[in-house]
Amino acid sequence: MDALKFFRRAVEPSLADIVAWTGAKAPEGADLTARVLDVAPLDKARPGDLVFLDNPKYAAQLEKTRATAVLIGEKHAHRTPEGCVPLVVAEPYRACAVVSAKIYPEAARPNSLFDGAGIEPGGRVHQTARLEAGVTVDPGAVIGPRAEIGAGTVIHPNAVIGPDVRIGRNCVIGANATVLNALVGDEVIIHPGVRIGQDGFGFAMGPRGHLKVPQIGRVIIQDKVEIGANTTIDRGANRDTLIGEGTKIDNLVQIAHNVAIGRHCVIVSQVGISGSTEVADFVVIAGQAGITGHLKIGMGAQIGAQAGVMADVPAGAKMGGSPARNARDWLKSVAWVDRMMKKGH
Repeated sequence: MDALKFFRRAVEPSLADIVAWTGAKAPEGADLTARVLDVAPLDKARPGDLVFLDNPKYAAQLEKTRATAVLIGEKHAHRTPEGCVPLVVAEPYRACAVVSAKIYPEAARPNSLFDGAGIEPGGRVHQTARLEAGVTVDPGAVIGPRAEIGAGTVIHPNAVIGPDVRIGRNCVIGANATVLNALVGDEVIIHPGVRIGQDGFGFAMGPRGHLKVPQIGRVIIQDKVEIGANTTIDRGANRDTLIGEGTKIDNLVQIAHNVAIGRHCVIVSQVGISGSTEVADFVVIAGQAGITGHLKIGMGAQIGAQAGVMADVPAGAKMGGSPARNARDWLKSVAWVDRMMKKGH
């Protein structure tokens, strides 16, 4: 019996289709009518599978693969074994993502978990909410008063959309997610358990106790953002929390009130960004990094895993360590400490 697969194939493309989708170059005389049935890793592939090679570390696996075709850079195409068609592209990994999304569209953008369409029994939509045609509301989801949701958006079971929230077209709101006090653009994917728009952590602290400061801002999420499971994004205190277009946020990230994230940033799991920090476009923040409040992170900066950022970061900088500093200097200091410890013994 074949192993259970959770995603259904939408198409079984020919190599000619893959060439058209990716712009790949096939060798002269290759049989482009051959069909691809699946996408597989190099070492597990069988005839009918498509693989890719992006990291030369796995070139030895390529030489033994049984795949029908491989998406591969020109530099390594000569290592393709007999019986496997090399499809030469500049970015094999990206090309494989394009093909995978064509074959398994539900894995790229989740559909209704109930195979539903429209408002399913058990979905609760307030009478003043406005839903365009083509919105799907799964059982248990709640849409609050005056909320507005665009065509093609799917609301998964037990998700809660708060009063006056605006959600654009072709979005996905995952199971048990809550979206409050937020404006959400088009083609946004919010995975299960995400919390958006709850209170920011704001208190007027003092010897008589800590007085709660009302958080009256919003969360604005621009187009084509993706937010991983159980991430939390607090609404602004007196200005908006902003997530810029195309930014990708991993699972279990905390973004505090008034934070502004630029366009096309990548924020990896367990990162914490404190209030009122500004992150420019194309910044990468690796796992478990912590960024204190009221800082400016410059365009294209890269923050290493577990870094503790306590000062502004210039554009293009690569930072590591805690407190974070230039990554090269940090690595040198780590190496120096290791040498001193060895000498001491």
